[in-house]
Order: sequence, then C-alpha cells, then structure tokens
Amino acid sequence: MDDTKFQEDEPNNGAHHPRIYSPAFQPLLQSLLATLADLDFNYEKEREKLSNTSPDTTIRIRALEKLKNRHRERREPYIQQLTILQKRMMELRA
Repeated sequence: MDDTKFQEDEPNNGAHHPRIYSPAFQPLLQSLLATLADLDFNYEKEREKLSNTSPDTTIRIRALEKLKNRHRERREPYIQQLTILQKRMMELRA
C-alpha cells in the first residue's frame, strides 16, 4: 500500500477521514505548519497591541501596515517550502 494516499478503515459513509502522509514528509509538514501558526499568533498579538496603543490614527495605520508587510515577508519562505513539499507529495501519489 502507498502510505501517501488517503486511507480508510471502513467504507466512506460521508464522514471525513484524515489524510495519511508518508512518514518521510510528516515531520517537515508538521514543523512548517507549526512555524506558520506561531508566526500568525505573534502577528495577531502584535496587531492587537498596536491597535490599542497609538492614539494617532495615521501612525497606527502606518505601524499596522509595516507589521502586516513584515508578517507576510516572514511567512513567505515557509509557504514556499510547503508548496515544494505539496508538489513532492503529489508526484509520489501519481
């Protein structure tokens, strides 16, 4: 059995079954997703803090925009790695 494919114990009765990925990919996938979750959590914390601190709307908007851009830049390498990993998994499934 190819362990990168969807695996079912019972016939599909409409219930959602989790995908089973190759053990070779799972640690990297989990690590990338955990890192992205951490980045998102920290971004939301900082965004909330900024939204509640600066009384000057212009400064607050500028600071939030910088924070958003930095967040996007920090996420990008991990998104690229996920894309590569997804491509590899799909190639193995074909």
